Amino acid sequence: MTGNPRKALITGITGQDGSYLAELLLSKGYEVHGLVRRSSSFSTGRIDHLYHDPHEPGVRLFLHYADLTDPSSLFAHLHQVRPDEVYNLGAQSHVKVSFEVPEFTADSVGMGTLRLLEAIRTASWPIRYYQAGSSEMYGSTPPPQNETSAFHPRSPYAIAKVFGHWMTVQYRDAYGMHASNGILFNHESPRRGGTFVTRKVTRGIAAILAGQEEHLFMGNLDARRDWGYAPEYVEAMWRMLQQDSPDDYVIATGEMHSVQELVEVAFGLVGLDWERHVRIDERYFRPTEVDELRGDASKAERVLGWRPQTTFHELIRVMLEADLREAGIEPATKVRDVIIEGSKA
Repeated sequence: MTGNPRKALITGITGQDGSYLAELLLSKGYEVHGLVRRSSSFSTGRIDHLYHDPHEPGVRLFLHYADLTDPSSLFAHLHQVRPDEVYNLGAQSHVKVSFEVPEFTADSVGMGTLRLLEAIRTASWPIRYYQAGSSEMYGSTPPPQNETSAFHPRSPYAIAKVFGHWMTVQYRDAYGMHASNGILFNHESPRRGGTFVTRKVTRGIAAILAGQEEHLFMGNLDARRDWGYAPEYVEAMWRMLQQDSPDDYVIATGEMHSVQELVEVAFGLVGLDWERHVRIDERYFRPTEVDELRGDASKAERVLGWRPQTTFHELIRVMLEADLREAGIEPATKVRDVIIEGSKA
């Protein structure tokens, strides 16, 4: 790359997707700026390996305090950084929690998107914008779901995401902005938050094997989801903003598995009987459930050249191995053979 590097601004850079996206963009020579919320404790663990003191020469990752609920901070940093691309990944993204803090969820997820779009609209230079949508927007719409499927959200989080989706379309149509929606189905990794179901399962198994816990408490085992690997999904985000024209894309594997199947596979990889350890706790059920999500990503394959690479079993294996190591258990000596055999199922 010649001349000055392209600049990207990422909200939610300390999250799972933000950390992988920052890695990807840095590998492509970008200068990356991330917006982080002020907290009394550090929340940068996912990007600490990328961060260097800004006084060092050649640094290309910078962090700024801002919040999607504070429009002045968004305007100020946007005009200070002058990014070529903006990726809006910041959100209160836990679906169950959104029932408990619905107003904050709507403000940060829905109105936060509007505030950011309005800041971009005032820019005097061209900016390409990525809006992080969610498969939860489809809610009770029968699978498979694609870009033309109707939205029927079933949670405050999903409703706020629908608002952000259509506001992105509105700004694209009204102001000619290069603004794209990525409707990403569930995507996981060892960096997934511990309260999300996939990570809850793999961390729970590690705790059981380490003798720290005896049971894993779960909610609805019948819900069925389309699970992919997060690093592959952020590649799709970047590809959307490299297109000549903005558009909306579903990103998914096209496969659907139940939470119970997730549990069975994960416990099976380490030779445990899941029924001896899993207990159902109704506190983890949602007031309104989304039963089945399965995405049709054929448009992304056709236009972006994007296809998922990691299988469901391999995803679980990768996450489980990482959590075993975190618990002080070495998979290579304790469960490697079982894991490899199970990953071929």
